[in-house]
Amino acid sequence: MIYAFDSLQATLFLNFSNVILALNMEIHHSDYSASYPKVTLCPKDNKPEYAFIGRSNVGKSSLINMLLNRKELARVSKKPGKTQMINYYIVNKEWYLVDLPGYGYAKISKNKRKEWRQMIEGYLQKRVNMQCAFVLLDANIAPQKIDIEFINWLGQARVPFVIVYTKADKSKPQEIEENIEKIQQALLEHWNELPQQFTTSANKGEGQEEILQFIDKINHQFLEQLEMEH
Repeated sequence: MIYAFDSLQATLFLNFSNVILALNMEIHHSDYSASYPKVTLCPKDNKPEYAFIGRSNVGKSSLINMLLNRKELARVSKKPGKTQMINYYIVNKEWYLVDLPGYGYAKISKNKRKEWRQMIEGYLQKRVNMQCAFVLLDANIAPQKIDIEFINWLGQARVPFVIVYTKADKSKPQEIEENIEKIQQALLEHWNELPQQFTTSANKGEGQEEILQFIDKINHQFLEQLEMEH
């Protein structure tokens, strides 16, 4: 099956394409807010939200810390599967970065895996303020079936998303470039076009400016829409 961006995703895709023109976002304040076991308990204060999700051990916590200029805001663990709830971080008192549990972690019970899947899917499908999902892929490894399947599910569920390649400093630049191309080709077997993509290194700060510009642009669009509705 070939996936295409539907009207909702296509609109977001086109709007996001000009994000690079936005002014740099400065992080003045970032802090842990709260964790929730299900989407119905999440905040009701009508702020834009951006979900970060990826396969376990993809470097999500390190990326979050780099983006928000906090070394230990999101706990980095050598044991994958530590994120077990919907974790909220408040940024500049204006928007939320939402840390979702990693998918593909095998060392948990089937019931717990099912519970996590329902929590993740419930958040991504039902959370109105969720503006965009950032899907994290390890830039150092070959395309993974579980990543392709998850991205295809996002297409089926009409969830707006972008792709973030992590750990870009762990291999030679040419190897990273070649591997990203392999991932893109694997995705294009299922998609007629790909969303915006970012290459990052938590150790070197690579990709921080581009991702924050992207979020800042959407924040402005979110506020403009709120003003129009009121």
